[in-house]
Amino acid sequence: MDALVKSNFIGKEEHAGVEKRSWLFTRPTAKTGIVSWLTTVDHKRVGLLYGISSLFFFLVGGFEAILIRLQLAVPNNTLLTAQQYNEMFTMHGTTMIFLAVMPLSAAFFNYIMPLQIGARDVAFPRLNGFAFWVFLVGAIILNVGWFVKSGAPDVGWFGYAPLTSTAYSSQFAGDMSTDLWVMGLQVLGVSSIIGSLNFIVTIINLRAPGMTMMRLPVFTWMTLFTAFLIILSFPAITIALVELMMDRSFGTSFFEVSGGGLPILWQHLFWVFGHPEVYILILPAMGIISEILPTFSRKPLFGYPIVVFSGAAIGFLGFGVWSHHMFTTGMGTVATAAFAVATMAIAVPTGVKIFNWIGTLWGGHLMMRTPMMFALGFVWLFMFGGFSGIMHSAAPADAQQQDSYFVVAHFHYVLIGGSIFALLAGIHYWFPLIFGRTVSEFWGKLSFWVIFVGFNVTFFPMHFLGLNGMPRRTFTYDGNMGWNNANMWATVGALILAVGICIYFAVMVYTYFKGQKSSRDPWDGRTLEWSIPNPPPEYNFAVTPTVHARDAFWYEKNNKEEIAREKAAKAKIDEAHGGVHMPSQSWFPIITASGILIGGLFFTNHIMLGAIAGGVVVFFGAWMWALEGPGGYHVHPNESDDDSSQGHGPKH
Repeated sequence: MDALVKSNFIGKEEHAGVEKRSWLFTRPTAKTGIVSWLTTVDHKRVGLLYGISSLFFFLVGGFEAILIRLQLAVPNNTLLTAQQYNEMFTMHGTTMIFLAVMPLSAAFFNYIMPLQIGARDVAFPRLNGFAFWVFLVGAIILNVGWFVKSGAPDVGWFGYAPLTSTAYSSQFAGDMSTDLWVMGLQVLGVSSIIGSLNFIVTIINLRAPGMTMMRLPVFTWMTLFTAFLIILSFPAITIALVELMMDRSFGTSFFEVSGGGLPILWQHLFWVFGHPEVYILILPAMGIISEILPTFSRKPLFGYPIVVFSGAAIGFLGFGVWSHHMFTTGMGTVATAAFAVATMAIAVPTGVKIFNWIGTLWGGHLMMRTPMMFALGFVWLFMFGGFSGIMHSAAPADAQQQDSYFVVAHFHYVLIGGSIFALLAGIHYWFPLIFGRTVSEFWGKLSFWVIFVGFNVTFFPMHFLGLNGMPRRTFTYDGNMGWNNANMWATVGALILAVGICIYFAVMVYTYFKGQKSSRDPWDGRTLEWSIPNPPPEYNFAVTPTVHARDAFWYEKNNKEEIAREKAAKAKIDEAHGGVHMPSQSWFPIITASGILIGGLFFTNHIMLGAIAGGVVVFFGAWMWALEGPGGYHVHPNESDDDSSQGHGPKH
């Protein structure tokens, strides 16, 4: 076996395609083409796979939202039936949360975090690839209902009992939609937990020398907090989904009232996960903003330790506020009061972050580039959404606002004005690093303003719709309710927002192919990812950096002679060990994930023999994966980290 491993440590043959060995241990080594993507374990390529997939589902979820708004543009509209509308709002919420925002955050975690800590890859590269393929399997299972007779899931993204009971959708009557939703979310949870454990181990163990915890970039800190939130909160929704699956497939009564079950149990289990999920979506956005604002303010982040600890406080308090989603369920005055106080308290660390961001801007030499525009839009819109969120902490006010369009306005201000604006800012900010191209400032700012205006025209009127009594999840309304004008404005705003998103992505695609090549470090960045060529080489760092300060690359740029001596000494050590060791590509992550797809689809059809066959494929893939061994190969970096050459265009 040692000979097999050593035979892969060669510098030329790994470009030849696939090694000629026993099929049992054949490892693909192609650097280009479809095989290289299907078998990749490179954290940067995995990040790109997450990014491309999540942006595709972002557009799918946006299309579903447009159909919802067109249906509600005028009273008594018949564009969608009630059933189609139920499917649209169920899949819109599920898609945007689980298939768009979360994986887009994971794309940044994968691509940027290892570069920020000076690592050459994540701790478990093949497991990282497996996490992506499992995510894609979950996404397929969730959406396969669109293409079969049973239709898409229609129980709401929250899946409240008894809507999910067999009385309303029985798989034995040919309706698989709810079972597809249950199975898809369970598979997505597996992907999220695998990825999170990988990120935690990477941040704790693979930091560059000198990169102490209090020198970590804030984005890396938020990656760590988000990973802990995922592994602590997803078991709750997993338990709930397993119980629901047992109710639907094996006749148990966890949520079935007729069998002594408790529908409200689902709400508790769901929101024990659901409210930390809000911070799983927003903490990565806060990390991105905490990188962009200092860069374009030309000064260090104000109150770095406070920003870090406030992120930890948000994560901790996020587990103690879930029942503010249930103020109208009759929990009792003591429980309601406790969760109301906790909901008010969690606003404090969020306000602390905003205070520190404003402190960073104050007195800075602001550069109003496109990433900065999106970042400032995030701060304003997130504050606005936060103010309406504080209103919900008052149980009497919440009793009126609950299940109304006021709540729809609130969480879209937080999740689109918050998460999406920050993620769009991050794409602009790191685009030159990832692809070696610079996005046009004119078209970037135009897309920002169209998105900003469209967003506010869409969701601001919904505050008044909610206060005027328009309920959520209603597919039509009478013309005498007084909701006509606000709904029409919201639909016009949604169309403007869609145009802005189309401009944004059209500009990105054009820039990828035709954009101006970017120089190294175009923003004069402060963190280590800007210290390497763009696009980054497969080995990331020709020489493992030594970190001397919190803003590591800023220190390097001001102490070039000292850093050059350190790199020269380390380069000799690396060369003496045969160069930089890189992990091998592998087929087995995608094979194992394929078994989950086969088993999941057969199980939702109640074909247990097929489900067992899928389990066999999973076992086979995992077994062969274990036999494959660590493997790897060595490369000899031919480009110094001190090279100041221009970008080389897309390499991925």
